Amino acid sequence: MVTQGSGPDSKAALVQAAETIDDGRLNLLSTLSGTEPQLVLTARRAAALGIPEAEPLIALGGVIALALSGRNAERVLELADPTRDETTRIQRRTLAPASGTLAEAAVDLAKQARLLPTALLAPLPCEGANQIGAWGHEHDLLQVSAEEISEYRMAAARSLVSVAEARIPLAGAERTRVVAFRPEDGGVEHLALVIGEPSKDEPVLIRLHSECFTGDLLGSLRCDCGDQLRGAIEAISKAGAGILLYLTQEGRGIGLVNKLRAYELQDRGADTAEANEALGFDADERVYLPAAEMLRQLGFRRVRLLTNNPQKVSALTRCGIAVEERVPHRFPSNGHNDFYLATKAARFGHYF
Repeated sequence: MVTQGSGPDSKAALVQAAETIDDGRLNLLSTLSGTEPQLVLTARRAAALGIPEAEPLIALGGVIALALSGRNAERVLELADPTRDETTRIQRRTLAPASGTLAEAAVDLAKQARLLPTALLAPLPCEGANQIGAWGHEHDLLQVSAEEISEYRMAAARSLVSVAEARIPLAGAERTRVVAFRPEDGGVEHLALVIGEPSKDEPVLIRLHSECFTGDLLGSLRCDCGDQLRGAIEAISKAGAGILLYLTQEGRGIGLVNKLRAYELQDRGADTAEANEALGFDADERVYLPAAEMLRQLGFRRVRLLTNNPQKVSALTRCGIAVEERVPHRFPSNGHNDFYLATKAARFGHYF
């Protein structure tokens, strides 16, 4: 249950991620709330479905709500997941009045859970914090406020603390220690690989590396992530010292399962940015405040950044880290990732 406000004008709605729905759960939402659930989509997903009203909302990060009258769970899943039916389109206008902040919070909650950013929303008829609280308690429902959802990413980053550290000799960088950082709520961990003994008196050579299970661990040739990871460790080691921040941001922040969905869309002809957007995400969902917070706790505020991505330079700068040099970090294509690398240059402005 998602709530909005804390006084007599408070509102609430039942929320469920669309990809977890079935007919029984759909009926339960209707029965509990006494209202017809809406399907809430990001503007990007709605645009991919051919809804013209969504286009102006994309830049604003807005959402679109669809009425579900007469729809079953299978149709909901088709609307949420483009890999289920690539020809799905809205045949007629079925827009419903979106419940403003509650609708946006519902989608954001699904996104933060690394599920498809589409949710079922069933507004509750009760109003006022006391009445809503009593109703939620009576039905044994977890309650979270829209404000808590919108602030979570930043709050989790700011609450990161070092929770474990160990010496782990790496191939090509034997003097390495790994420091694990975790937010105070026990959420997702990020790792700092500190190679050698970097000086705090001069800009430290660093790499921000978003985890890539397929590239880093499996050696996938679809991307250049494995090359970038191993190449960064080698470059930092040759420089004598530095830090690689291994950030839990698979698939540019959409998660491993959604990245696999994006791969399926790429096999149908989409580029890596278009695939993320067809799923309903922004082309790049990553946040770099965790990286800046880890650097500050390690004692570094001035860096030389190994990257081809200008967005990383500007993001770190906005987070209070002085990027005194961008160090190129390029690797040749392998015949499988030519289109991927070209897309990074054309869509994301990477330097190659």
